[in-house]
Amino acid sequence: MNAEELKERTKALALRIIRLCSSLKRGATAGVIGRQLLRSGTSVGAQYREAARARSAAEFISKLESVIQELDETSYWLELLEGSELVKKSLLSELHQEVEDLIRIFVTSVKTAKSNKEMRDR
Repeated sequence: MNAEELKERTKALALRIIRLCSSLKRGATAGVIGRQLLRSGTSVGAQYREAARARSAAEFISKLESVIQELDETSYWLELLEGSELVKKSLLSELHQEVEDLIRIFVTSVKTAKSNKEMRDR
């Protein structure tokens, strides 16, 4: 998967998160979880775009690690929505799978970037 495809995929994730949060019932619990999910889920794409503009390998790795953190947090809020039964599991399964797939992609990217950095630093 190339950089442009990941930009589009993280943007698509953000749009799906926005639509999900917009559809949540009004209430204190859903509002709190929705705001947290909206923040973390939309931050993924922004963090990835920052990584793409990194000035060094170390900065690139750091930004990708931030992407992973935001994805992991997004996964957590999706789990809470499901566990609290605020949203049906069937409505979240594809979205949650996409988050998990992106985590795997970015973890692999970080490992590769670290390995490449070590090779250059020798």
